[in-house]
Amino acid sequence: MNAIESPCILVCSMDIKTGYCFGCGRTQGEIGTWIAMAPSERRAIMAELPARLETVERRPRRETRRARMAREGGMTEPD
Repeated sequence: MNAIESPCILVCSMDIKTGYCFGCGRTQGEIGTWIAMAPSERRAIMAELPARLETVERRPRRETRRARMAREGGMTEPD
C-alpha cells in the first residue's frame, strides 16, 4: 500500500476568516476527504497551499512538532 502524501504539520486550527487551516492551508472539507481524493486532486490543492497560507489572518501561536524537531536538530536514536 502506498502512503498518501499530506501537507499536515499537526497544527489543526482553522482561520475563521479564510476557512483555511493555519498549519497546512487546507479547508475542513479538503482535510476530511483527503484520503478519498485522486492523487491529481491532492497535487492541485498542494500547489495552492503556499498562496493560501499567506492569506490567513494570524499565524499559529504554538510551535509545531515539525518546527521543534528542526530546531532541536531532528530525532535522536534511543540508546
